[in-house]
Parts: sequence; structure tokens; C-alpha cells
Amino acid sequence: MWTVIYLTRSHAFANKLKSLLTKEGILVKLKDVEKDVNARKLLIEVQVPESEAEEAQAILLENYVRNMEGI
Repeated sequence: MWTVIYLTRSHAFANKLKSLLTKEGILVKLKDVEKDVNARKLLIEVQVPESEAEEAQAILLENYVRNMEGI
């Protein structure tokens, strides 16, 4: 089963997250989801296997902290 670990409106950012997680050996799927058909607001789900969700979240958090610290 696939689990959503992140939602974004940017395909570029979704692909950046996919690249980061893939480098760490995590399987990743991106799925376009239209939440409001009338407003045409597109969201992209970043999905990983349920068994890898916790590790994927830790990788994203670690990367976020490093970027915030300027490492």
C-alpha cells in the first residue's frame, strides 16, 4: 500500500523530493490530484510504500534541518 508523505502544488518541487528519496533507496510515486475541480487547484502527492514512510519522513526532515542550518 502507498502512503502520502507530502503534498505540493509544484511539479518541480515534487520531482526534487522524489530525487532525494530515490537516492536514499526509497521507492517514490508522484500522483496528480485535483482537489477543487471548479478552481482547478492541482496538488501533487508524493507517495512511498507504507513500510518506508517513516524512513522517508526522517530523510525529508533531516534534509530540511540541514538546509535551514546552511550545511
